Amino acid sequence: MDTKKKELIGNYANGGREWQPAGEPDRTNVHDFADRALGEFAKAIPYGIYDVGNDEGWVSIGDSADTAEFAVEAIRRWWNTLGVSRFPDATRLLITADAGGSNGYRVRAWKKHLVALAAETGIEITVCHYPPGTSKWNRIEHRLFSFISMNWRGRDLTDIRTIIELIAATTTQTGLTVQAAYDPNWYPKGEKISDAAYHALPVAAHDWHGEWNYTITAA
Repeated sequence: MDTKKKELIGNYANGGREWQPAGEPDRTNVHDFADRALGEFAKAIPYGIYDVGNDEGWVSIGDSADTAEFAVEAIRRWWNTLGVSRFPDATRLLITADAGGSNGYRVRAWKKHLVALAAETGIEITVCHYPPGTSKWNRIEHRLFSFISMNWRGRDLTDIRTIIELIAATTTQTGLTVQAAYDPNWYPKGEKISDAAYHALPVAAHDWHGEWNYTITAA
């Protein structure tokens, strides 16, 4: 799982080529400045979940903020939409994530919301973070996000609906399929978790690099 690069929403140039009738090119803005009319909603935030075994992707597109709560909500939406039917007998979920960002190993809110998800679903959640500087090893980068970028190159990302349709239309000859949906929720930044609340979370660090590898029990 990971956040894909944020994209400006509007009539902006997107690298690549797209067929158009001769003499009828799409006109785009000269400079990529965020649209003031959209305010904080000027950017789309695609958060992806990639099922390695089934070559299947899920992308939640938000326009609020890339927070830990947003990241966990993307997992919840994937689980409720695809995971629970794909793995009806699952008792454990393994998540691989980068070391920083909204799902970083130092982000307390990330673990807090994962605890809530584990309690809600009744499944044990194990998280393994890639060490700092190794995010390019994350399979979601080259088995999901790269193909999304290839699929929409040359296309204007004029609105959320267009972004969702282009992501959902992404496929490969090896069988990749992707589902995408808009997350309209508002996610405030700067969530604070006290020391007492954090240390009370049912998070068990593993013996080997427990700061990067830990399991959250379904309390």
